[in-house]
Amino acid sequence: MTNVFFPEDKVTTDDLYFVCYMIERIARQLKQPNKYVANAMGHDELAKKLSLADVLHSENPLAVAADWIDEYQLKSGHYDVEAVNPELCNNIPTATQMGKVYKRLIINTLQNGEDFADGILRVYNNPICEVIDNYNSSAYYEPSPYIARSYYAGTF
Repeated sequence: MTNVFFPEDKVTTDDLYFVCYMIERIARQLKQPNKYVANAMGHDELAKKLSLADVLHSENPLAVAADWIDEYQLKSGHYDVEAVNPELCNNIPTATQMGKVYKRLIINTLQNGEDFADGILRVYNNPICEVIDNYNSSAYYEPSPYIARSYYAGTF
């Protein structure tokens, strides 16, 4: 993906990871599904954040999250991915871990002509995310190729 501000630069997979991590962090903070955050930002804004990620990653993530919440007027909800059955899940994955899961899924399913912003919107709006984000199941810690095959199959 080409950087929207500096066309001679490329957006890297590390930049994709940072944006996925921030989406996860904000969604958890607001108790919203990840797709809410991604859809509220939209393609063009996601492309801008991906292009700025190499700079934003050195900022305080709490400040970046607060800026994005304010910038996109994101509202609190009632979707709490951390509300799990302790008998089924005793270790909730961190936002950084889930950022990596989604980064790998986006990369492993990237389609021809699709940029990372398109990939973010496509993946986060897929129903398979409800399974991945259900930490009472094992979907989130399955190997990346298995998650990608499950994405294409539509189920685990």
